[in-house]
Amino acid sequence: MNSILVYLAENPWLVKIIKIAVFFIVAFIIQRSAGHLVRPLTGLLRLRPGVKHNPERRATLNSLFASGIGMLIYLVAIIFSIGQYVSADTLIWIVGLFSAAFGFAMRPLISDILTGISFIFEDTFSVGEKVELLEIEGMIEAINLRTSLLRSPSGELYVIPNGEIRMVRNFSRGRFSTTNVYLKIASSDLSRTLEIMDELGKEAVLLLPNLIEPWHIISEGGVLGHQTQLTVLAKARFGKAAEMRPKMLALIHERLADAGIHLVD
Repeated sequence: MNSILVYLAENPWLVKIIKIAVFFIVAFIIQRSAGHLVRPLTGLLRLRPGVKHNPERRATLNSLFASGIGMLIYLVAIIFSIGQYVSADTLIWIVGLFSAAFGFAMRPLISDILTGISFIFEDTFSVGEKVELLEIEGMIEAINLRTSLLRSPSGELYVIPNGEIRMVRNFSRGRFSTTNVYLKIASSDLSRTLEIMDELGKEAVLLLPNLIEPWHIISEGGVLGHQTQLTVLAKARFGKAAEMRPKMLALIHERLADAGIHLVD
């Protein structure tokens, strides 16, 4: 042991290398465990009024805080490593001298990080939500301070710099979904069909729980001949449009058949 201490005392450069290695090992350990360290912090955010408590938002905040801690701890390790070779005053002078040039050269990276920080305070989208970013549609898999990971329906993974995100289309936060049903009837049955459909639209709100309001009947083509086509416009609860459409078809077909009105091909 004494011989090792003597050897290190005779070779101060080796001591500096060991210290630098320790700095980065500690930074690596903290970065790998950052996800567990930030969980109590995101738990405290639940106490704030108006903050969403859903798991997707908590996962997003965990990812953002963890990536922020990882970047910060490596930056500290780099500064401490440089400090092994220069004094504190010189280090401050070097940082001040090169900060402007570094900031200019790294503008895209800084823009990405600042946008990522804004995601902490703005609940724009969360992990697990279906969105459209830069005209790319997919599911958010992860969000960190610099990038957002988007999985497309065909399986590709898009890594999108946060600084390039200007507009977000969030499919997971709609208030309602629209669904249309098309009817083709004989023109002689048009008046009776409109009366029946108007009344049925009011009843359908009670018969179909996912229907938000009575539907509307329009004629998109506006063409009247031996037959005409009507479009039923309905608002369903968000995400329920697909499963409500066949129920609407069955209800409309049954009511028109009872009235002796037959659909045409």
